[in-house]
Amino acid sequence: MNRKWPAISAVCALFAVLTFAGCYRPVRYPELVDTHVPPAIVSAARYHIVGTSVHGRPIMCLGLGQGPDVALIMATIHGNEPAGTPLVRRLAMHLRQHPEMLSGRKVVLLRVANPDGLAHNSRYNIHGVDLNRNFEAANRLNSRQSGLTALSEPESRAIRQVILQYKPDRIVSIHQPLACIDYDGPAQGLAERMGQYCALPVKKLGARPGSLGSYAGVTLGIPIITFEMLGSDSQLDSEALWQKYGKALVAAVVYPNPAQ
Repeated sequence: MNRKWPAISAVCALFAVLTFAGCYRPVRYPELVDTHVPPAIVSAARYHIVGTSVHGRPIMCLGLGQGPDVALIMATIHGNEPAGTPLVRRLAMHLRQHPEMLSGRKVVLLRVANPDGLAHNSRYNIHGVDLNRNFEAANRLNSRQSGLTALSEPESRAIRQVILQYKPDRIVSIHQPLACIDYDGPAQGLAERMGQYCALPVKKLGARPGSLGSYAGVTLGIPIITFEMLGSDSQLDSEALWQKYGKALVAAVVYPNPAQ
């Protein structure tokens, strides 16, 4: 017989006696509880695909915040107006750095609405259709450049799906090169507020047939801004664009509160 067994048995018996007598208590290690609750969940947010272009390029959307007040900021529905894309990317960075701005809000970012047009430096999509004339507004005109039917293009259908899914309280669509703040629907107050934070004048250009402004602003009654930057802004990097226009976009996000 192994001589170690009697010793082991004795130790086990002693342990049982001590436990029964109350001399031993199991050690209860403290639980680690994360009590930090961020004001808005932004770190885990990622761009997700809401549609694809004619050539299969993804149309990406990012939602930041979880509040009931929703702002949709989008860019580059015309592929030869690219400056809005780095500006929207810079806005996303700013919102991640300042999550308190998202308290009670959700900001939906669509940084490239026409990826094929952007890849080919073209106003139109690959089918030669102006996506900003392809919506189901009452004033639309069927044509080759506007689409033979409303929403004939996958890109415009993706934009429409984003609007129907998120139900934005206001929309900003970034364009070039007309250097003004145009608006459709009940958006005059929003346009004037954004104009306080940049050098662009507020100018009512009128609803174009089948445009996003006509669809969202007139048909759906959503305040929508067509934020027309300068053509030369395409030469600026994201930081320079942010210095020129960042506070105007922040004003749109926090409206009707003033931008900080």
